[in-house]
Amino acid sequence: MIRLHDNLSSGNGYKARLLLAQLGVPFERVEYDIDRAETRTPEFLRMNPNGRVPVLELEDGRFLPESNAILFYLAEGTPFLPDYRFGRAQVLRWTFFEQYSHEPNIASPRYWITHNLPMTEERRVTLEPKRRLGYAALGVMEGHLKDRKFFVENRYSIADIALYAYTHVADEGGFDLGRFPSINAWLKRVAAQPGHVPITWG
Repeated sequence: MIRLHDNLSSGNGYKARLLLAQLGVPFERVEYDIDRAETRTPEFLRMNPNGRVPVLELEDGRFLPESNAILFYLAEGTPFLPDYRFGRAQVLRWTFFEQYSHEPNIASPRYWITHNLPMTEERRVTLEPKRRLGYAALGVMEGHLKDRKFFVENRYSIADIALYAYTHVADEGGFDLGRFPSINAWLKRVAAQPGHVPITWG
């Protein structure tokens, strides 16, 4: 059985948990306390030198870190990933956007707040730029979804899973989603997909 090395509060970990649930793939989840630096131990760093969850441990003992790489691996040959060149490139487009423009700015304030981290001078200085850039990323999503049901050619895919993970809990980081009606409608469509599980599942 495959293992998912994970933290239940992690949106990146949730991406993998959600897809595994929707694929009906059995797995063992191994929890790490990121507040106690359990992903910085020599044992964990052998699985992922970057010291972050999630890491997918395959049945043959290989390790695959990085949430969106895990999504691509699991989705190969399934309806969650288009089987034609341009569709796959569009999925890559949105997963790159998620990791470069979306996640760094929306997930970080959520992490600071939900993990009760002190608002250091460095965090205080970076909070406003992250808010601004986070709202800009949400604006890009809102514009794209105005006439679409899902991100890639109106079909549910891992692009939606990647963006859903931190968007649906953005309010926990102080973001107001009330100004984004298309995003809110999309969030409801994603939550209505067969096999959907909440971020607290695992």
